[in-house]
Amino acid sequence: MIRDPTKARIWRRSIFWPSDHGSWVFVLSPLLIGVVAGGSWHNAHLYLIVATFCGFLLRQPITVAVKTLSGRRSEESLTPALIWAGLYSSVAVLMMLGLHIRGYTYVLGLAIPGLLVFFWHLYLVTRREERGKILVSLLATAVLALAATAGYWIGVGGPDVFGWLLWALAWAQSAASVICVFVRLQQRTMSASPDPRQLMRMTLPALTICSLNLLTVGILGVTGITSRWLFVAFLPQWFEALCCLTRPATGWKPSRIGYRQLALSILFTLLFLLTWQ
Repeated sequence: MIRDPTKARIWRRSIFWPSDHGSWVFVLSPLLIGVVAGGSWHNAHLYLIVATFCGFLLRQPITVAVKTLSGRRSEESLTPALIWAGLYSSVAVLMMLGLHIRGYTYVLGLAIPGLLVFFWHLYLVTRREERGKILVSLLATAVLALAATAGYWIGVGGPDVFGWLLWALAWAQSAASVICVFVRLQQRTMSASPDPRQLMRMTLPALTICSLNLLTVGILGVTGITSRWLFVAFLPQWFEALCCLTRPATGWKPSRIGYRQLALSILFTLLFLLTWQ
């Protein structure tokens, strides 16, 4: 009996499931922060969550399809990729239609920046230039952090400026996370006894952004805009940036770096939810 290769490839995880597992936290963290900060649960939150995850998952099959059309993958991957892309897109559209019907159309506008960044990512994929682009990663996390704004707006029943503050705080943590990971990945190739000046130059961006985050949140707490204790949520990432200097990741495996940062991001989310009020 001859097996249909298309059916076999439909269930291949590399086609329908993101390979960068640590990126899930950049979706989950802002969603949780926005929903909890909104103070109340609505059925529309379920629409938002499903639509957000479908949008996040859509990147994988679309990227596979673009790689196939660009000659980077076997043509057998195209049909399964398009099937999954169609499935994710259909569910996302239905959820967005539900938000529109329930009067949350203003939330849908937050998806526009995501589409722009996504199209740029696909353009880079066609040119084989998508890897190692820190700017793309920072913009992607900025887009995903908008889930905090959306979740908050649904909770309070309309657009509110505090939703943008939640977005800024969520993105500040995500950006620090991305930069720390890039620093760690650079340190992997260093010698066992790295040059202190080189190590300082390499670590300075992570230390700078984490220190600025901590200082900014501290000022927000002192002025009463946020909780006085919210800075606690940003402390673990600051300590990680300091560890980049005192304990470089020489010889570390990428998986160790990823899981370490995943744990820090989960800790940030828990501490944020505990201290934001």
